[in-house]
Amino acid sequence: MCYTHLMVRKSHNGVIAHTHSPEMSLLDTISGKWTGILVFTLAQKTMRHGELQRAIGGISQKVLTQTLRILERNGIVSRKVYPIIPPQVEYCLTPLGISLIKVLTPVGNWARKHHMEAEKARKQYDKGLHSKRESAR
Repeated sequence: MCYTHLMVRKSHNGVIAHTHSPEMSLLDTISGKWTGILVFTLAQKTMRHGELQRAIGGISQKVLTQTLRILERNGIVSRKVYPIIPPQVEYCLTPLGISLIKVLTPVGNWARKHHMEAEKARKQYDKGLHSKRESAR
């Protein structure tokens, strides 16, 4: 039985229903659009919200906050609030988050090694879509 089979099951009426096992839920969490970038950024040092947003660039305040909350909920990021006025909040990786760096580093290395191939493929694909649209007219 393959792993994909474990993720999908048929309900009583024959309709395929997806099961969300704990490991699939965690995999969904760490595969978010900004998660890897955020984890790699926090691996450098503890940072405040605004500092993170500037370091990452291109992420909205709302999405950064949502992503940090999800990572904190899953024990990947720790949030420390200093009792001063105005409150100061810092984020850092937990030991679980640090262990995630060890897994994501090979993926980052793969991306550095193959990004030009992917860019070439995207251009070729986009060119093909444009040609198909032109010939359909």
